[in-house]
Amino acid sequence: MKANAEETLLVKRIRLLIIFFIFALIVSGITAFPLETEMRIACDILGISQTAPVENYTGLHYWIAKVNNALVNTNRDYPFLAYGYDWLAFAHIVIAVAFIGLYRKPVQNIWIVYFAMIACVGIIPLALICGEIRQIPIYWRLIDCSFGVFGIIPLYILHIYIKRLETLMGYEERKY
Repeated sequence: MKANAEETLLVKRIRLLIIFFIFALIVSGITAFPLETEMRIACDILGISQTAPVENYTGLHYWIAKVNNALVNTNRDYPFLAYGYDWLAFAHIVIAVAFIGLYRKPVQNIWIVYFAMIACVGIIPLALICGEIRQIPIYWRLIDCSFGVFGIIPLYILHIYIKRLETLMGYEERKY
């Protein structure tokens, strides 16, 4: 395979991974807006009554019922607290926008991959420490940790592809 054809293929793979990551960030961000609706749907799917006491449930059902109850009551009594979720959604979208620079110039903007990988690693202590402080069940904290674990996989592949592209394009290591 000629270097030019290999470069073209690598750029295509890199851009597809970046589009996937942008899409994942935007979707995960947007889902922070309608939390109460999403919890109502989850309750319906799991057969959790909106009117039954939370104590009627155990395990995951208990946790979902408790979270739903908290969201409904908080949104009713303190709707301004949901503004924090709006900012969470906005942050995901803003981070996704940063990946446009990586899409345009992957070799020059590989730092975005490093930034995202650091963020993925940072999810784990955040979920484990803050989740404990906030009394989040361990199984839910592990689900949160999985976002970092599964997020770093396409980023690591992206890193490998970009480093290979850098070599093919003949970039020299800069020494400052």
